[in-house]
Amino acid sequence: MSSETCKDFDRAMVFLGDYGRFQIQIMVLLSLTAIPCGYMGVLAVFVADTPAHRCRTWLNSTLRDPHGVDSFHGTGPDSCYRYKVDTNRSEPGEPSNGTDRCVDGWLFSTERYTIVSEWELVCENAWKVPFSTSMFFVGVLFGSLVGGQLSDRFGRKRVLFFSIALQSVTTLIQATSVNWVMFCALNCLRGVGHVSTYISSLVLGSEMLCESARITYSLLGQCLAFSIGYALLPLFAYFIRGWRLLLVACAIPGLLFIPTWRVIPESPRWLLQRGRVKEADMVMRQAAKMNRIQASEIMFSPGEGSELLQKPSEDKQMYTFMDLISTANLRNITGLGVFIWLTIIMVFYGLSLNTSNLKGNIYLNCLISAATDTVANVSTWLLINRVPRPALLFFTLMFSGITLLVVKIVPGDMNTTFQVLVLVGKLGVSVAYSFTFVFFTELYPTVVRNTGLGILSTAGCIGTIVCPYVIYIGIYSKILPYIIFGSVSIIAAILSLLLPDTRNCKIPDLISETKPIQCYCTPKKCPCLQPSKQQAAKSDATAPSVDI
Repeated sequence: MSSETCKDFDRAMVFLGDYGRFQIQIMVLLSLTAIPCGYMGVLAVFVADTPAHRCRTWLNSTLRDPHGVDSFHGTGPDSCYRYKVDTNRSEPGEPSNGTDRCVDGWLFSTERYTIVSEWELVCENAWKVPFSTSMFFVGVLFGSLVGGQLSDRFGRKRVLFFSIALQSVTTLIQATSVNWVMFCALNCLRGVGHVSTYISSLVLGSEMLCESARITYSLLGQCLAFSIGYALLPLFAYFIRGWRLLLVACAIPGLLFIPTWRVIPESPRWLLQRGRVKEADMVMRQAAKMNRIQASEIMFSPGEGSELLQKPSEDKQMYTFMDLISTANLRNITGLGVFIWLTIIMVFYGLSLNTSNLKGNIYLNCLISAATDTVANVSTWLLINRVPRPALLFFTLMFSGITLLVVKIVPGDMNTTFQVLVLVGKLGVSVAYSFTFVFFTELYPTVVRNTGLGILSTAGCIGTIVCPYVIYIGIYSKILPYIIFGSVSIIAAILSLLLPDTRNCKIPDLISETKPIQCYCTPKKCPCLQPSKQQAAKSDATAPSVDI
Protein backbone atom coordinates (compact mmCIF):
# COMPACT_ATOMS: atom_id res chain seq x y z
CA MET A 1 0.00 0.00 0.00
CA SER A 2 1.80 3.10 -1.22
CA SER A 3 1.58 6.53 0.28
CA GLU A 4 0.00 7.79 -2.94
CA THR A 5 -3.05 5.59 -2.50
CA CYS A 6 -3.15 5.90 1.28
CA LYS A 7 -3.09 9.50 2.44
CA ASP A 8 -4.43 8.90 5.94
CA PHE A 9 -4.92 6.06 8.38
CA ASP A 10 -8.71 5.95 7.94
CA ARG A 11 -8.28 5.02 4.29
CA ALA A 12 -5.70 2.42 5.24
CA MET A 13 -8.30 0.67 7.41
CA VAL A 14 -11.07 0.56 4.81
CA PHE A 15 -10.20 -2.96 3.65
CA LEU A 16 -10.98 -4.32 7.15
CA GLY A 17 -14.66 -3.35 6.87
CA ASP A 18 -16.81 -1.80 9.59
CA TYR A 19 -18.10 -4.67 11.77
CA GLY A 20 -15.88 -7.65 11.27
CA ARG A 21 -14.93 -10.15 13.94
CA PHE A 22 -11.96 -8.02 14.96
CA GLN A 23 -14.03 -4.86 15.45
CA ILE A 24 -16.77 -6.66 17.38
CA GLN A 25 -14.22 -8.28 19.69
CA ILE A 26 -12.58 -4.91 20.38
CA MET A 27 -15.93 -3.22 21.06
CA VAL A 28 -17.15 -5.95 23.42
CA LEU A 29 -13.94 -6.36 25.42
CA LEU A 30 -13.21 -2.67 25.82
CA SER A 31 -16.84 -1.91 26.68
CA LEU A 32 -16.62 -4.36 29.57
CA THR A 33 -13.98 -2.12 31.17
CA ALA A 34 -16.61 0.63 31.48
CA ILE A 35 -18.92 -1.47 33.68
CA PRO A 36 -16.81 -1.04 36.86
CA CYS A 37 -16.39 2.65 35.98
CA GLY A 38 -20.18 2.97 35.99
CA TYR A 39 -20.52 2.18 39.68
CA MET A 40 -17.12 3.28 41.00
CA GLY A 41 -17.94 6.95 40.49
CA VAL A 42 -21.19 6.83 42.48
CA LEU A 43 -20.31 4.34 45.23
CA ALA A 44 -20.72 7.17 47.72
CA VAL A 45 -24.50 6.94 47.26
CA PHE A 46 -24.46 3.81 49.43
CA VAL A 47 -21.00 3.67 51.02
CA ALA A 48 -21.25 7.22 52.42
CA ASP A 49 -25.01 7.39 52.94
CA THR A 50 -26.22 8.77 56.27
CA PRO A 51 -28.63 6.28 57.92
CA ALA A 52 -31.34 7.32 60.36
CA HIS A 53 -29.74 8.02 63.72
CA ARG A 54 -30.48 9.29 67.20
CA CYS A 55 -28.49 10.37 70.21
CA ARG A 56 -27.21 7.58 72.42
CA THR A 57 -28.61 7.91 75.96
CA TRP A 58 -28.72 5.87 79.13
CA LEU A 59 -32.24 4.83 78.11
CA ASN A 60 -30.97 2.89 75.09
CA SER A 61 -31.29 -0.46 76.80
CA THR A 62 -35.06 -0.09 77.19
CA LEU A 63 -36.19 2.35 74.53
CA ARG A 64 -35.53 1.23 70.94
CA ASP A 65 -37.59 1.23 67.80
CA PRO A 66 -37.82 -1.81 65.51
CA HIS A 67 -34.87 -0.55 63.43
CA GLY A 68 -32.51 -0.30 66.37
CA VAL A 69 -32.69 3.50 66.62
CA ASP A 70 -33.59 5.25 69.86
CA SER A 71 -37.17 6.25 70.29
CA PHE A 72 -37.84 9.97 70.10
CA HIS A 73 -38.75 9.68 73.77
CA GLY A 74 -35.71 10.88 75.66
CA THR A 75 -33.91 12.35 72.62
CA GLY A 76 -33.77 15.83 71.19
CA PRO A 77 -35.75 17.53 68.43
CA ASP A 78 -33.12 16.52 65.86
CA SER A 79 -30.30 14.01 65.54
CA CYS A 80 -27.64 16.31 67.00
CA TYR A 81 -29.33 17.15 70.32
CA ARG A 82 -31.15 15.29 73.05
CA TYR A 83 -33.45 16.40 75.79
CA LYS A 84 -31.81 16.85 79.15
CA VAL A 85 -32.93 14.08 81.47
CA ASP A 86 -33.40 14.65 85.19
CA THR A 87 -31.89 11.56 86.83
CA ASN A 88 -33.24 12.59 90.26
CA ARG A 89 -36.82 11.96 89.26
CA SER A 90 -38.54 8.86 90.50
CA GLU A 91 -39.67 7.94 86.98
CA PRO A 92 -36.65 7.66 84.68
CA GLY A 93 -37.08 8.68 81.11
CA GLU A 94 -38.91 11.93 81.73
CA PRO A 95 -37.12 14.74 79.84
CA SER A 96 -36.55 18.06 81.51
CA ASN A 97 -36.60 21.42 79.79
CA GLY A 98 -33.70 22.23 77.39
CA THR A 99 -31.46 20.21 75.13
CA ASP A 100 -27.92 18.92 75.24
CA ARG A 101 -25.33 17.74 72.71
CA CYS A 102 -25.04 14.03 71.95
CA VAL A 103 -22.10 13.59 74.31
CA ASP A 104 -22.50 9.81 74.41
CA GLY A 105 -22.48 9.33 70.65
CA TRP A 106 -25.22 8.05 68.34
CA LEU A 107 -27.16 4.95 67.50
CA PHE A 108 -27.71 4.30 63.79
CA SER A 109 -30.27 2.33 61.84
CA THR A 110 -29.04 -1.17 61.03
CA GLU A 111 -30.74 -1.13 57.62
CA ARG A 112 -27.43 -0.09 56.02
CA TYR A 113 -23.91 -0.13 57.45
CA THR A 114 -21.88 2.75 56.02
CA ILE A 115 -18.76 4.75 56.87
CA VAL A 116 -21.08 7.30 58.49
CA SER A 117 -22.42 4.82 61.02
CA GLU A 118 -19.00 3.24 61.64
CA TRP A 119 -17.11 6.48 62.29
CA GLU A 120 -20.12 8.60 63.42
CA LEU A 121 -19.76 11.20 60.66
CA VAL A 122 -22.76 13.30 61.69
CA CYS A 123 -23.41 16.71 63.24
CA GLU A 124 -20.00 18.36 63.85
CA ASN A 125 -18.36 15.69 61.68
CA ALA A 126 -20.93 15.80 58.87
CA TRP A 127 -18.52 17.80 56.67
CA LYS A 128 -16.35 14.70 56.38
CA VAL A 129 -18.97 12.95 54.22
CA PRO A 130 -18.87 15.34 51.21
CA PHE A 131 -15.13 15.74 51.78
CA SER A 132 -14.55 12.00 51.36
CA THR A 133 -16.54 12.08 48.12
CA SER A 134 -14.59 15.11 46.91
CA MET A 135 -11.33 13.26 47.60
CA PHE A 136 -12.37 10.62 45.07
CA PHE A 137 -12.79 13.36 42.48
CA VAL A 138 -9.48 14.93 43.50
CA GLY A 139 -7.98 11.61 42.43
CA VAL A 140 -9.97 11.80 39.21
CA LEU A 141 -8.57 15.29 38.70
CA PHE A 142 -4.99 14.08 39.12
CA GLY A 143 -5.60 11.02 36.93
CA SER A 144 -7.04 13.19 34.18
CA LEU A 145 -4.05 15.48 34.35
CA VAL A 146 -1.36 12.80 34.05
CA GLY A 147 -3.26 9.86 32.53
CA GLY A 148 -3.58 11.37 29.08
CA GLN A 149 0.07 12.41 29.01
CA LEU A 150 1.20 8.92 30.08
CA SER A 151 -1.08 7.30 27.51
CA ASP A 152 0.31 9.45 24.70
CA ARG A 153 3.84 8.59 25.81
CA PHE A 154 3.71 4.91 26.83
CA GLY A 155 0.71 3.70 24.86
CA ARG A 156 -3.04 3.32 25.32
CA LYS A 157 -2.92 -0.37 26.19
CA ARG A 158 -0.31 -0.17 28.97
CA VAL A 159 -2.04 2.71 30.72
CA LEU A 160 -5.44 1.01 30.38
CA PHE A 161 -4.42 -2.21 32.11
CA PHE A 162 -2.37 -0.42 34.75
CA SER A 163 -5.41 1.76 35.53
CA ILE A 164 -7.74 -1.24 35.77
CA ALA A 165 -5.37 -2.93 38.22
CA LEU A 166 -4.96 0.29 40.22
CA GLN A 167 -8.71 0.83 40.51
CA SER A 168 -9.48 -2.74 41.54
CA VAL A 169 -6.60 -3.30 43.97
CA THR A 170 -7.15 0.07 45.65
CA THR A 171 -10.83 -0.74 46.15
CA LEU A 172 -9.92 -4.04 47.82
CA ILE A 173 -7.49 -2.29 50.16
CA GLN A 174 -10.05 0.42 50.86
CA ALA A 175 -12.40 -2.23 52.20
CA THR A 176 -9.90 -2.75 55.05
CA SER A 177 -9.76 0.94 56.05
CA VAL A 178 -9.26 1.34 59.79
CA ASN A 179 -10.23 5.02 59.94
CA TRP A 180 -11.67 7.86 57.91
CA VAL A 181 -8.27 9.29 56.91
CA MET A 182 -7.16 6.00 55.37
CA PHE A 183 -10.50 5.72 53.56
CA CYS A 184 -10.11 9.22 52.04
CA ALA A 185 -6.52 8.58 50.92
CA LEU A 186 -7.53 5.36 49.16
CA ASN A 187 -10.61 7.05 47.74
CA CYS A 188 -8.30 9.54 46.06
CA LEU A 189 -6.13 6.76 44.62
CA ARG A 190 -9.21 4.90 43.40
CA GLY A 191 -10.27 8.03 41.52
CA VAL A 192 -6.95 8.08 39.64
CA GLY A 193 -7.56 4.57 38.30
CA HIS A 194 -11.22 5.29 37.58
CA VAL A 195 -10.75 8.11 35.09
CA SER A 196 -7.62 6.67 33.46
CA THR A 197 -9.46 3.41 32.79
CA TYR A 198 -12.40 5.07 31.11
CA ILE A 199 -10.50 7.55 28.94
CA SER A 200 -7.78 5.09 27.86
CA SER A 201 -10.39 2.50 26.92
CA LEU A 202 -12.43 5.05 24.98
CA VAL A 203 -9.45 6.37 23.03
CA LEU A 204 -7.98 2.91 22.36
CA GLY A 205 -11.22 1.65 20.84
CA SER A 206 -11.94 4.86 18.93
CA GLU A 207 -8.54 4.79 17.24
CA MET A 208 -9.00 1.24 15.96
CA LEU A 209 -12.47 1.70 14.47
CA CYS A 210 -13.92 3.57 11.51
CA GLU A 211 -16.42 6.39 12.02
CA SER A 212 -19.67 4.37 12.12
CA ALA A 213 -18.19 1.66 14.34
CA ARG A 214 -16.53 4.31 16.52
CA ILE A 215 -19.86 5.98 17.26
CA THR A 216 -21.53 2.64 17.99
CA TYR A 217 -18.67 1.70 20.30
CA SER A 218 -18.72 5.00 22.17
CA LEU A 219 -22.48 5.15 22.71
CA LEU A 220 -23.83 1.59 22.63
CA GLY A 221 -20.56 0.16 23.93
CA GLN A 222 -18.78 2.40 26.41
CA CYS A 223 -21.63 4.61 27.56
CA LEU A 224 -24.23 1.82 27.67
CA ALA A 225 -21.82 -0.39 29.62
CA PHE A 226 -21.23 2.55 31.98
CA SER A 227 -25.01 2.76 32.54
CA ILE A 228 -25.20 -1.00 33.13
CA GLY A 229 -22.51 -0.67 35.77
CA TYR A 230 -24.45 2.17 37.37
CA ALA A 231 -27.60 -0.01 37.40
CA LEU A 232 -25.70 -2.87 39.05
CA LEU A 233 -24.80 -0.69 42.04
CA PRO A 234 -28.27 -0.57 43.66
CA LEU A 235 -28.59 -4.33 43.05
CA PHE A 236 -25.27 -5.01 44.78
CA ALA A 237 -26.13 -2.59 47.59
CA TYR A 238 -29.58 -4.13 48.13
CA PHE A 239 -28.13 -7.58 48.85
CA ILE A 240 -24.87 -6.39 50.45
CA ARG A 241 -25.74 -3.92 53.21
CA GLY A 242 -22.22 -3.59 54.64
CA TRP A 243 -19.92 -1.06 52.96
CA ARG A 244 -16.79 -3.20 53.27
CA LEU A 245 -18.25 -6.23 51.48
CA LEU A 246 -19.80 -3.90 48.91
CA LEU A 247 -16.35 -2.54 48.04
CA VAL A 248 -14.98 -6.08 47.68
CA ALA A 249 -17.84 -7.05 45.36
CA CYS A 250 -17.22 -3.95 43.24
CA ALA A 251 -13.48 -4.67 42.93
CA ILE A 252 -13.74 -8.23 41.62
CA PRO A 253 -15.10 -7.52 38.07
CA GLY A 254 -12.09 -5.34 37.25
CA LEU A 255 -9.63 -8.04 38.28
CA LEU A 256 -11.38 -10.55 36.00
CA PHE A 257 -10.55 -8.36 33.01
CA ILE A 258 -6.74 -8.45 33.45
CA PRO A 259 -6.25 -11.76 31.50
CA THR A 260 -7.51 -10.09 28.29
CA TRP A 261 -4.08 -8.40 27.94
CA ARG A 262 -3.08 -10.96 25.29
CA VAL A 263 -6.22 -10.37 23.23
CA ILE A 264 -6.41 -6.56 23.08
CA PRO A 265 -3.79 -4.96 20.79
CA GLU A 266 -2.14 -1.55 21.01
CA SER A 267 -3.60 1.28 18.93
CA PRO A 268 -2.03 1.12 15.43
CA ARG A 269 -2.56 4.87 15.10
CA TRP A 270 -0.40 5.47 18.16
CA LEU A 271 2.20 2.96 16.97
CA LEU A 272 2.52 4.74 13.63
CA GLN A 273 2.76 8.12 15.32
CA ARG A 274 5.64 6.74 17.41
CA GLY A 275 7.36 5.33 14.30
CA ARG A 276 6.77 1.67 15.29
CA VAL A 277 5.63 0.66 11.81
CA LYS A 278 6.33 -3.08 12.15
CA GLU A 279 4.12 -3.38 15.23
CA ALA A 280 1.32 -1.41 13.54
CA ASP A 281 1.68 -3.71 10.52
CA MET A 282 1.36 -6.75 12.78
CA VAL A 283 -1.82 -5.42 14.42
CA MET A 284 -3.41 -4.77 11.04
CA ARG A 285 -2.46 -8.23 9.78
CA GLN A 286 -3.97 -9.89 12.86
CA ALA A 287 -7.15 -7.86 12.33
CA ALA A 288 -7.29 -8.91 8.68
CA LYS A 289 -6.79 -12.55 9.67
CA MET A 290 -9.63 -12.40 12.21
CA ASN A 291 -11.91 -10.82 9.60
CA ARG A 292 -10.82 -13.46 7.03
CA ILE A 293 -9.54 -10.80 4.66
CA GLN A 294 -6.40 -11.14 2.57
CA ALA A 295 -3.98 -8.34 3.50
CA SER A 296 -1.59 -6.86 0.98
CA GLU A 297 1.99 -8.08 1.04
CA ILE A 298 3.25 -4.75 2.42
CA MET A 299 0.81 -2.98 4.73
CA PHE A 300 3.00 -0.02 5.60
CA SER A 301 6.32 0.90 4.10
CA PRO A 302 9.09 1.89 6.57
CA GLY A 303 8.57 5.61 5.98
CA GLU A 304 4.82 5.51 5.65
CA GLY A 305 4.12 5.95 9.34
CA SER A 306 5.41 9.49 9.18
CA GLU A 307 3.57 10.10 5.91
CA LEU A 308 0.29 8.92 7.40
CA LEU A 309 0.39 10.67 10.73
CA GLN A 310 3.19 13.17 10.63
CA LYS A 311 4.23 15.98 8.31
CA PRO A 312 7.66 17.59 8.11
CA SER A 313 6.34 20.63 9.99
CA GLU A 314 5.17 18.35 12.80
CA ASP A 315 8.18 16.11 13.13
CA LYS A 316 8.57 16.14 16.89
CA GLN A 317 8.15 12.85 18.70
CA MET A 318 6.77 14.20 21.98
CA TYR A 319 3.67 16.34 22.43
CA THR A 320 2.83 18.13 25.68
CA PHE A 321 0.07 20.22 27.22
CA MET A 322 1.59 23.28 25.57
CA ASP A 323 0.63 21.92 22.16
CA LEU A 324 -3.02 22.38 23.13
CA ILE A 325 -2.49 26.13 22.96
CA SER A 326 0.00 26.14 20.09
CA THR A 327 -2.62 27.06 17.47
CA ALA A 328 -5.73 29.24 17.55
CA ASN A 329 -8.00 26.31 16.63
CA LEU A 330 -6.75 24.10 19.46
CA ARG A 331 -6.87 27.01 21.93
CA ASN A 332 -10.49 27.74 21.05
CA ILE A 333 -11.61 24.12 21.24
CA THR A 334 -9.76 23.56 24.52
CA GLY A 335 -11.12 26.76 26.08
CA LEU A 336 -14.73 26.00 25.17
CA GLY A 337 -14.29 22.34 26.06
CA VAL A 338 -13.00 23.15 29.55
CA PHE A 339 -16.17 25.02 30.56
CA ILE A 340 -18.55 22.64 28.76
CA TRP A 341 -16.99 19.54 30.32
CA LEU A 342 -16.85 21.16 33.77
CA THR A 343 -20.56 21.91 33.54
CA ILE A 344 -21.72 18.59 32.09
CA ILE A 345 -19.77 16.38 34.48
CA MET A 346 -20.61 18.52 37.53
CA VAL A 347 -24.34 18.43 36.77
CA PHE A 348 -24.31 14.73 35.80
CA TYR A 349 -22.55 13.55 38.95
CA GLY A 350 -24.37 16.10 41.08
CA LEU A 351 -27.76 14.71 40.07
CA SER A 352 -26.49 11.11 40.29
CA LEU A 353 -25.06 11.50 43.81
CA ASN A 354 -28.17 13.38 44.93
CA THR A 355 -30.46 10.37 44.38
CA SER A 356 -30.08 9.42 48.05
CA ASN A 357 -31.59 12.79 49.04
CA LEU A 358 -34.73 12.35 46.95
CA LYS A 359 -37.87 11.11 48.66
CA GLY A 360 -38.67 7.44 48.33
CA ASN A 361 -36.65 4.23 48.20
CA ILE A 362 -32.92 4.91 47.70
CA TYR A 363 -32.40 1.67 45.74
CA LEU A 364 -35.32 2.36 43.39
CA ASN A 365 -34.26 5.98 42.87
CA CYS A 366 -30.74 4.90 41.94
CA LEU A 367 -32.05 2.23 39.56
CA ILE A 368 -34.36 4.72 37.83
CA SER A 369 -31.47 7.16 37.52
CA ALA A 370 -29.39 4.44 35.83
CA ALA A 371 -32.29 3.57 33.53
CA THR A 372 -32.45 7.24 32.56
CA ASP A 373 -28.82 7.06 31.47
CA THR A 374 -29.57 3.99 29.36
CA VAL A 375 -32.40 5.78 27.56
CA ALA A 376 -30.07 8.75 27.04
CA ASN A 377 -27.36 6.60 25.44
CA VAL A 378 -29.75 4.92 23.01
CA SER A 379 -31.30 8.29 22.13
CA THR A 380 -27.87 9.77 21.47
CA TRP A 381 -26.97 6.87 19.18
CA LEU A 382 -30.15 7.41 17.17
CA LEU A 383 -29.65 11.18 16.87
CA ILE A 384 -25.90 11.60 16.51
CA ASN A 385 -25.75 11.11 12.72
CA ARG A 386 -29.02 12.91 12.06
CA VAL A 387 -28.35 16.19 13.89
CA PRO A 388 -25.29 18.48 13.70
CA ARG A 389 -23.01 17.85 16.67
CA PRO A 390 -23.13 21.40 18.14
CA ALA A 391 -26.94 21.55 17.77
CA LEU A 392 -27.39 18.25 19.60
CA LEU A 393 -25.20 19.43 22.47
CA PHE A 394 -27.07 22.76 22.60
CA PHE A 395 -30.57 21.30 22.75
CA THR A 396 -29.78 18.64 25.36
CA LEU A 397 -28.04 21.09 27.71
CA MET A 398 -30.73 23.74 27.22
CA PHE A 399 -33.45 21.15 27.89
CA SER A 400 -31.71 20.02 31.08
CA GLY A 401 -31.09 23.58 32.28
CA ILE A 402 -34.67 24.78 31.76
CA THR A 403 -36.12 21.65 33.39
CA LEU A 404 -33.95 22.05 36.49
CA LEU A 405 -34.91 25.72 36.81
CA VAL A 406 -38.63 24.81 36.58
CA VAL A 407 -38.13 22.76 39.77
CA LYS A 408 -38.10 26.09 41.63
CA ILE A 409 -41.82 26.70 41.04
CA VAL A 410 -42.94 23.21 42.16
CA PRO A 411 -44.78 23.33 45.53
CA GLY A 412 -42.95 21.64 48.38
CA ASP A 413 -45.66 19.02 48.94
CA MET A 414 -45.57 17.72 45.33
CA ASN A 415 -42.72 15.25 45.83
CA THR A 416 -43.60 13.06 42.84
CA THR A 417 -43.61 16.02 40.42
CA PHE A 418 -40.33 17.20 41.93
CA GLN A 419 -38.67 13.81 41.41
CA VAL A 420 -39.96 13.49 37.83
CA LEU A 421 -38.58 16.92 36.87
CA VAL A 422 -35.19 16.13 38.40
CA LEU A 423 -34.95 12.80 36.55
CA VAL A 424 -36.10 14.40 33.27
CA GLY A 425 -33.45 17.08 33.75
CA LYS A 426 -30.89 14.35 34.30
CA LEU A 427 -31.99 12.73 31.04
CA GLY A 428 -30.88 15.81 29.12
CA VAL A 429 -27.49 16.10 30.77
CA SER A 430 -26.97 12.32 30.43
CA VAL A 431 -27.34 12.62 26.65
CA ALA A 432 -24.79 15.44 26.69
CA TYR A 433 -22.48 13.41 28.96
CA SER A 434 -22.39 10.36 26.69
CA PHE A 435 -22.24 12.45 23.51
CA THR A 436 -19.46 14.82 24.58
CA PHE A 437 -16.88 12.02 24.74
CA VAL A 438 -17.60 11.14 21.11
CA PHE A 439 -17.66 14.77 20.01
CA PHE A 440 -14.35 15.85 21.54
CA THR A 441 -12.63 12.61 20.55
CA GLU A 442 -13.38 13.67 16.97
CA LEU A 443 -12.27 17.27 17.56
CA TYR A 444 -8.77 16.52 18.87
CA PRO A 445 -6.03 15.18 16.54
CA THR A 446 -4.37 11.84 17.25
CA VAL A 447 -1.04 13.30 18.38
CA VAL A 448 -2.64 15.13 21.33
CA ARG A 449 -6.00 13.36 21.66
CA ASN A 450 -5.41 11.68 25.01
CA THR A 451 -3.67 14.77 26.36
CA GLY A 452 -6.56 16.97 25.24
CA LEU A 453 -9.21 14.66 26.68
CA GLY A 454 -7.17 14.50 29.87
CA ILE A 455 -7.25 18.30 30.20
CA LEU A 456 -11.00 18.40 29.59
CA SER A 457 -11.57 15.57 32.04
CA THR A 458 -9.45 17.49 34.54
CA ALA A 459 -11.76 20.48 34.13
CA GLY A 460 -14.74 18.18 34.64
CA CYS A 461 -13.15 16.88 37.82
CA ILE A 462 -13.08 20.40 39.25
CA GLY A 463 -16.85 20.35 38.86
CA THR A 464 -17.15 16.95 40.52
CA ILE A 465 -15.03 18.12 43.46
CA VAL A 466 -17.41 21.02 43.94
CA CYS A 467 -20.69 19.14 43.35
CA PRO A 468 -20.81 17.31 46.75
CA TYR A 469 -20.76 20.70 48.44
CA VAL A 470 -23.42 22.06 46.06
CA ILE A 471 -25.55 19.09 47.11
CA TYR A 472 -24.71 19.80 50.75
CA ILE A 473 -26.27 23.26 50.30
CA GLY A 474 -29.55 21.39 49.88
CA ILE A 475 -29.65 20.92 53.65
CA TYR A 476 -30.35 24.64 53.98
CA SER A 477 -32.15 25.24 50.66
CA LYS A 478 -33.66 22.32 48.80
CA ILE A 479 -33.98 24.27 45.53
CA LEU A 480 -30.64 26.10 45.38
CA PRO A 481 -28.54 23.16 44.02
CA TYR A 482 -30.95 22.76 41.10
CA ILE A 483 -30.84 26.49 40.34
CA ILE A 484 -27.03 26.31 40.19
CA PHE A 485 -27.05 23.20 38.00
CA GLY A 486 -29.72 24.62 35.67
CA SER A 487 -28.03 28.01 35.24
CA VAL A 488 -24.59 26.67 34.28
CA SER A 489 -26.23 24.17 31.89
CA ILE A 490 -27.87 26.99 29.94
CA ILE A 491 -24.58 28.93 29.71
CA ALA A 492 -22.75 25.81 28.45
CA ALA A 493 -25.52 25.21 25.90
CA ILE A 494 -25.02 28.64 24.38
CA LEU A 495 -21.23 28.22 24.19
CA SER A 496 -21.55 24.80 22.52
CA LEU A 497 -22.93 26.47 19.37
CA LEU A 498 -19.43 27.80 18.67
CA LEU A 499 -17.91 24.34 18.26
CA PRO A 500 -17.30 23.00 14.72
CA ASP A 501 -19.40 20.15 13.39
CA THR A 502 -17.50 16.86 12.94
CA ARG A 503 -20.35 14.84 11.49
CA ASN A 504 -19.30 12.78 8.43
CA CYS A 505 -15.69 14.00 8.79
CA LYS A 506 -12.57 11.88 9.20
CA ILE A 507 -10.90 11.90 12.58
CA PRO A 508 -7.95 14.36 12.52
CA ASP A 509 -4.42 13.04 12.97
CA LEU A 510 -2.32 16.21 12.84
CA ILE A 511 -2.53 19.47 14.74
CA SER A 512 -2.81 21.31 11.43
CA GLU A 513 -6.01 19.34 10.66
CA THR A 514 -7.87 20.74 13.70
CA LYS A 515 -11.13 22.42 12.69
CA PRO A 516 -11.77 26.12 13.48
CA ILE A 517 -14.68 27.13 15.69
CA GLN A 518 -17.81 28.61 14.14
CA CYS A 519 -17.90 32.41 13.99
CA TYR A 520 -21.19 34.28 13.84
CA CYS A 521 -19.72 37.39 12.25
CA THR A 522 -18.60 38.65 8.85
CA PRO A 523 -15.62 36.79 7.33
CA LYS A 524 -13.50 39.93 7.09
CA LYS A 525 -13.88 40.72 10.80
CA CYS A 526 -13.81 37.16 12.11
CA PRO A 527 -10.31 36.25 13.33
CA CYS A 528 -10.96 32.51 13.37
CA LEU A 529 -11.59 32.53 9.63
CA GLN A 530 -8.39 34.36 8.82
CA PRO A 531 -5.58 32.11 7.51
CA SER A 532 -2.57 31.65 9.75
CA LYS A 533 0.85 32.93 8.74
CA GLN A 534 1.98 29.38 7.95
CA GLN A 535 -1.07 28.77 5.76
CA ALA A 536 -0.60 32.11 4.01
CA ALA A 537 3.06 31.36 3.33
CA LYS A 538 2.15 27.92 2.04
CA SER A 539 -0.46 29.43 -0.28
CA ASP A 540 2.06 31.94 -1.63
CA ALA A 541 4.60 29.21 -2.23
CA THR A 542 2.17 26.98 -4.11
CA ALA A 543 0.49 29.77 -6.10
CA PRO A 544 1.31 29.69 -9.87
CA SER A 545 3.62 32.44 -11.03
CA VAL A 546 2.48 34.84 -13.72
CA ASP A 547 4.96 36.34 -16.18
CA ILE A 548 4.34 39.92 -17.12
